[in-house]
Amino acid sequence: MIWLHGGAWMERHAGERSRALLAEHGLDVVPVTYRLSHEATWPAQLEDVRSAARKVRADHPDAPLLVAGTSSGAHLAVHLGLRGVDAPDDVSAVIACAPPVDPLAADWPECREDGSPWARLLGHVPAPGDEMTADSTPANHVGNGVPILLMHGYEDTVVPPTQTLDLSNALLASGHPVTAYLGAGGHDADLARDDIRQVIASFLSRLP
Repeated sequence: MIWLHGGAWMERHAGERSRALLAEHGLDVVPVTYRLSHEATWPAQLEDVRSAARKVRADHPDAPLLVAGTSSGAHLAVHLGLRGVDAPDDVSAVIACAPPVDPLAADWPECREDGSPWARLLGHVPAPGDEMTADSTPANHVGNGVPILLMHGYEDTVVPPTQTLDLSNALLASGHPVTAYLGAGGHDADLARDDIRQVIASFLSRLP
């Protein structure tokens, strides 16, 4: 499993504890980083995680590739799962915690303000009809059937929980095996919590 850090595409939140907790599920978790929005705009971040995934895959040639991340890292994890590394079906599963996935959502107008994390990622304010906005929106890339686990705290004030619900609907409509879990808590998921551990374990147990 490669782990993609959060930080609003502007900072690197390493997530050592989350990686250690995922490793307790029997996963070999490899941290991966990517250029931040002040270093490069979209899609440089996706290019970076694809490049890193190739190296991880080369080091583990006989193992399925799983991808996980939190917040902005979850956004990239979903993209990698839906679009693949080198082929649309070369990622086996995705675990995404509190993913920001739709900068045009009606209930998230902050995304469309100058200086917002989304505006910094794209290099301009997200807008309908904008090619880069559309490309950075995961729902526009659904359909390869990769299994995805989405987790979100219903008290999240950073990324609205409706981001997970809306993406879940798009994935289900396109035939993806989806597990969506909304539980107590805010933006930072505590992967040590019993309910979250059970959700992750159940999701992993159903993978081919």
